[in-house]
Amino acid sequence: MGRRQGRRGGSTVQDDASRADGLRDEADVARAYAAHGAELYRFALRGLGDAAAAQDVVQETFLRAWRAADRYDPALASLRVWLFAIARNTLLDHVRAAGARPWQGALVADVTDLSDGTPGAVGGDPGEDVLRGWVVEEALRRLSPEHRTAVVETYLRDRPPAEVAAELGVPVGTVRSRVFYGLKALRVAMDEMGVEP
Repeated sequence: MGRRQGRRGGSTVQDDASRADGLRDEADVARAYAAHGAELYRFALRGLGDAAAAQDVVQETFLRAWRAADRYDPALASLRVWLFAIARNTLLDHVRAAGARPWQGALVADVTDLSDGTPGAVGGDPGEDVLRGWVVEEALRRLSPEHRTAVVETYLRDRPPAEVAAELGVPVGTVRSRVFYGLKALRVAMDEMGVEP
């Protein structure tokens, strides 16, 4: 018939072909990690703001993918999309677990001194930090490249406007103007997304 049989119906030739793009063995997992591991790490790092936690999320993502390899269907999504879906769920599980065990965050904060309000700081809601980061990132994507660069470099990276102006080869006043109008556009974008800045 050409259709895949259900899990109880036994294996078909199409089942074997669909697994060709999946994670059949360690070599497939190694290839998937080589192809997508760095990108998944950056995704987790942006969401958590903690390199060690991001590494944990990536490791857990590949472990979950390995265990659920029989559920991967390339007809529904690419391997990359499937891995990112697992990574998103793993990241959220990690954030929830951190909220349920704040004493672990206190131990890490003592060692790394995160009490200055950075993501993962003791007393803050890590879920809110992740959500806020995603919202700001999406709002920044809606800005023009010039405004986005000015806002990110001066406002988020806390660099002096004169330094950014010299790097971009534009007058300092232009950078300040781009920051002003960029922040204004950022507020509008966040309002459109239903978020109060």
